[in-house]
Amino acid sequence: MQLEVLYFAWVRERIGVPRETVQTEARTVADLVAELTTREERYAAAFADLSTVRVALDQTLSGFEAELAGVREVAFFPPMTGG
Repeated sequence: MQLEVLYFAWVRERIGVPRETVQTEARTVADLVAELTTREERYAAAFADLSTVRVALDQTLSGFEAELAGVREVAFFPPMTGG
């Protein structure tokens, strides 16, 4: 499947691109992260501590165990605070 993957804030800074199209066989977000971290060290650095990363699937907040079937867009970003 083909996914549009977006990176925000320090996740984008560590990976070095704001978005990319990814061809993947991943079934879940966790599988996708595992694939990405094997690409290059910059991905491994960005996803080293998943407790500091949030994910949205097609602009809906989700979890790393979520299935990717039918998803077009995956976004990774740090936790947000209000104020």
